[in-house]
Parts: sequence; structure tokens; C-alpha cells
Amino acid sequence: MANRCDICDKKRQIGRQSRHKRGIAGKQWMKRAQKTLRIFKPNLQWTTIDDVRLKLCTKCLKLLKNSQSEVTKPIAA
Repeated sequence: MANRCDICDKKRQIGRQSRHKRGIAGKQWMKRAQKTLRIFKPNLQWTTIDDVRLKLCTKCLKLLKNSQSEVTKPIAA
């Protein structure tokens, strides 16, 4: 199974590592990114909804949880 969210199809992204090191002259930050790439993975969680097991990112899980709580919340008079 792929490393993707079942609802929004969020997947891994490839980016560059940032260097947090002072430069030699002038004590300025070095703004050049390193050449090595890294992988940013989504925060996926296994959840069961209506007897179906899904892999959701935390953003979709939060939206789903909030929408369910609004349905069960009593209406204030």
C-alpha cells in the first residue's frame, strides 16, 4: 500500500536539507541549501470508519472528527 492519505491523496514530497550554520566571514547565515535531498512524509494514521480501515493524514482526521462532533452536538436554545 502506498504512503498516501485515502481522502486527500497527500503523499511524500522531496526537498532539500537546510543548513543552519554560521558563515566564515561576517558571521552571517549561510543561505545555500545542501545538495542532498530528503523526504518529507505525511503524518498518516490508521482509523476505522464504518468498519472500513483507512489511512488518513492528521488534517483529514481532524476535519472528520470535528464534523462528527458537530452532528452529535446538542443545539443551544
